[in-house]
Amino acid sequence: MASLGQIIFWSIISIIIILAGAIALIIGFGISGRHSITVTTLTSAGNIGEDGILSCTFEPDIRLSDIVIQWLKEGVTGVVHEFKDGKDDLSEQDEVFRGRTAVFTDQVIVGNASLRLRNVQLADAGTYKCYIITSKGKGNANLEYKTGAFSIPEVNVDYNASSESLRCEAPRWFPQPTVVWASQVDQGANFSKVSNTSFELNSENVTMKVVSVLYNVTINNTYSCMIENDIAKATGDIKVTDSEIKRRSHLQLLNSKASLCVSSSFAISMILLPLSCYLMLT
Repeated sequence: MASLGQIIFWSIISIIIILAGAIALIIGFGISGRHSITVTTLTSAGNIGEDGILSCTFEPDIRLSDIVIQWLKEGVTGVVHEFKDGKDDLSEQDEVFRGRTAVFTDQVIVGNASLRLRNVQLADAGTYKCYIITSKGKGNANLEYKTGAFSIPEVNVDYNASSESLRCEAPRWFPQPTVVWASQVDQGANFSKVSNTSFELNSENVTMKVVSVLYNVTINNTYSCMIENDIAKATGDIKVTDSEIKRRSHLQLLNSKASLCVSSSFAISMILLPLSCYLMLT
């Protein structure tokens, strides 16, 4: 039978264990709260020579002075862009991005950490990280950024051709796209034998002008010129009637998807697990 001293001893041990568990729970919740915010990025594409947006959002925080936004790129030593204490801090910015980046300062407080990238270059493609610190915690998410060239085609009647023809032109594409013609009347028809497509390198020796001519067309029919590479798909539609010409165009970026990352702490389970095991053993 246990003595009074043993009972008191084990009672004190039990109280210590319970207190330790309570403290660990409080610390765990504190750590989890400080280190767990949601950051979301959107895979996107940049058009060479134009401005692009690398999209990133996070849980809003009204304490602007506590918000830190850091953009990093895989393989780049310095930072792409850094925002802290309510303003840009570009002291550690990599030279490649000097003078080409900006965040939307007036929207940071509502959770917008998106990066504006000026004069997109082919070499800007790669894996970026949007890293966020706020008074609520910290988190990050990766973003895959593709670069290339894409433009909306313009389709017109080719009056220079010997037969009724349509001419589809798009000024800038890279990598080299495929061009396919389609018809609303002859759905599923293969127009490759009655069309001719050429690619002309532009002055910067990277992008190319796309020209495609479709022969033997008929009036009162809608034709579509579809240009596509692994970044974008563009369509130009034209319908020629006896009295008018109707045109419509559309551009779609491909493979755009969101990436969600919640940086969460496992401190609670890691701290309480040994204690729970100890309680079971005793």
